[in-house]
Amino acid sequence: MKVKYSYLSKQFKNPGNLWKNLKNFVKTEDFTLGKPLLEFEKKFAKLNDSKFAVGVNSGTDAIKLSLKVLGVGHGDHVITAANTFVATVGAVMEIGAIPIFVDCDDTFCMNVDLIEKKITKKTKAFLPVHYTGYMTDMIKLKKLSSKYKIPIVEDACQSILASIDGKKAGYWGEFAAFSLHPLKNLNVWSDGGIITTNNKKFYNHLKLLRNHGLKNRDEVIIPGYNSRLDTLQAVVGNWIIPKAKSIASKRIANAKYLDKNLSKIEGITIPLRLKNYKIVFHLYIIFAKKRNALIKYCIKKGIEAKIHYPVPIYKQKALKHLRNKDENFPVTNAHLKKIITFPCDQHKTRKELDYIINTVKKFYLK
Repeated sequence: MKVKYSYLSKQFKNPGNLWKNLKNFVKTEDFTLGKPLLEFEKKFAKLNDSKFAVGVNSGTDAIKLSLKVLGVGHGDHVITAANTFVATVGAVMEIGAIPIFVDCDDTFCMNVDLIEKKITKKTKAFLPVHYTGYMTDMIKLKKLSSKYKIPIVEDACQSILASIDGKKAGYWGEFAAFSLHPLKNLNVWSDGGIITTNNKKFYNHLKLLRNHGLKNRDEVIIPGYNSRLDTLQAVVGNWIIPKAKSIASKRIANAKYLDKNLSKIEGITIPLRLKNYKIVFHLYIIFAKKRNALIKYCIKKGIEAKIHYPVPIYKQKALKHLRNKDENFPVTNAHLKKIITFPCDQHKTRKELDYIINTVKKFYLK
């Protein structure tokens, strides 16, 4: 049996009226900041319980533009997670700011208890990463934000519809940055991102920033970027957004089934699952003894297991000049030796999940 990591062939196997919608869209010639984009922004804001949403060209730009609106720039410090994907850090460094890394805990998110000692006069923003679909402890972080008057940009690229005590990603910060990349839970056909905020002034600033700073065709108000969400992708977004809650529910159900059965296997440890957190499982990551051997065995048996990520961002060559030391990130480094990611998307069948479970079981019985 093959259990693939990518689910795109199934996601768009039966597109229904999407082809018709795309054909009709082409006839309108409304390709740039068109009506479908405005519709998608309104739908996304409603889905996320936010007042405003602004479509941009990627999750990376969603982070970058949010930081720009807050005035973060050259030499400023942005506190973020040591185990995130490169895009988080790329957004920070692209505007000349410096990422200040904090170790994670067993939720895979930044350990908020370690943040306060990292704060300096140069700290201009907190950038928590809601990693794998699990949210950072935003209750504690919100208190730090209030205490030090430091704004929050939530990197929610992996966590559409995740929540703490029913309050979704995007509720907690000045901004939340979401990704619509093809491998995200809510996906379009290319790169795409969207920013939510409840501040009208910020909303208006974002709309200028994403479109060259143009007030209209002939007036440039501020220096900006070419970072519009393509209207064609918004057509796809409008087709898939009604499925968003169902996608999250199915991923959660699949993860619970895997948790229940894999936890019975000696050699497997399920990470902390806090009851007041809704985890949407963009990634299903667990801890495994003999991880390297297990992943080779699973791949040999047709299961596309992966490691997210084998080299943490702070150790990458591109960030060598920041001189981060391993001893400052003991949990991140401990995780590197035992984390494994299994396919868990909304299209996985019970037969496929059982095959993963039985394959892991057979490995440890060898």
